[in-house]
Amino acid sequence: MRFSIRSTALACLCLAAATASQAQEAAPPAIDPNAFAHCLAGLRNSPAFANISNSTWQQHVATLTPDATVLPLLNRQPEFSMPAWDYLAVLVDKERVADGRAAYRQWLPVLRQIQQRYGVEPAVVLGVWGVESNFGRITGGRPLLQSLGTLSCFGRRQGYFRTEFASALRIVQEGSISADKLKGSWAGAFGQTQFMPSTFLRTAVDFDGDGRRDLIDNVPDALASTANFLRKAGYVSNQPWGYEVKLPAGFDASQAGRRNRRSVAHWAAQGVTLPNGQPLPQTPASLGLLLPAGARGPAFLVGKNFDTFYSYNASENYALAIAHLSNLIGNNNDSVGFATPWPTDDPGLSRAENRELQTLLLARGHDIGQPDGLIGAKTRDAIRAEQTRLNMPVNGRGGQKLLGALRQARR
Repeated sequence: MRFSIRSTALACLCLAAATASQAQEAAPPAIDPNAFAHCLAGLRNSPAFANISNSTWQQHVATLTPDATVLPLLNRQPEFSMPAWDYLAVLVDKERVADGRAAYRQWLPVLRQIQQRYGVEPAVVLGVWGVESNFGRITGGRPLLQSLGTLSCFGRRQGYFRTEFASALRIVQEGSISADKLKGSWAGAFGQTQFMPSTFLRTAVDFDGDGRRDLIDNVPDALASTANFLRKAGYVSNQPWGYEVKLPAGFDASQAGRRNRRSVAHWAAQGVTLPNGQPLPQTPASLGLLLPAGARGPAFLVGKNFDTFYSYNASENYALAIAHLSNLIGNNNDSVGFATPWPTDDPGLSRAENRELQTLLLARGHDIGQPDGLIGAKTRDAIRAEQTRLNMPVNGRGGQKLLGALRQARR
């Protein structure tokens, strides 16, 4: 579970997909080391840190230095809002589906044991793992104690971060994860599950029985902890999260809303069917209508299990990415799209297409570094330059239209 300030669809992409737009970050403020030391001394005597031993404090806090670069990130605003079709294009692409199916084959015996204990199906656990950290490949590299110590003393939400700082120290103190390996996002989410430290203490499990709850290097612990999180959030075993549906012409979209749940009979009476025209399944019995791009785009009826995905990061697009990825991992469908296309003439790009776009930008002389599929500030500047040259809307967004134009220009 992530820090609440980050819990928007775009913020979630920053780590899990590593493709969110890079904000124009302000220069970090100057921090007085004496003020930092004074703050930490005050924290030592506060109730939140009462369970932290003197040896732990002296070893890991007494010599801590602040990291001013985390402070501008508290107020970071994305350059633009990412539409659902861009979000899903990069989070649920063919690469991630293939990686998820490979992980399914590799970890199936463990996943079956996890399902038996926690009641969460293998594909669902893998869907979260894939979206959260790209199956453990992207977990963040900032030292948590330094980041959380800084945020506990400066900037907004200091009370929140002090709780997380104390929780991180408890993780180190209990020996689950050493301080040098406790690295993650600027706000404190870490490991293959991207738990905040307090979530770790409540939810992480030692699944392999080695005496440590390790969500960084121990895949069974990470997968089981994910399942435990979903179970605690109310996941219902052997029940679908929901499904894509087809709306009739003239449908009253005011009925939409994830929490505006109605019976299957209600939706059927409104003319809602499966995309192929077949009747709606009878489970889940109560569902809300999700329209991530309005009534002209894909439509979904979603139930309680969808809410457990949402609880992981408070974003409906994020929850839909988990749901969609888990479905694709669990079947043999080679298409990553939905039955109803997105209402746009310029769909988003997969990670492979982002790399191709970057290669084409390099060929045109833009200094953006090696193609990696991560669309950051330099790539967006290059995109704007090409959009200007091509008389396209200048917004820094790479879509199918720009990719097609650059492909054509290279011929």
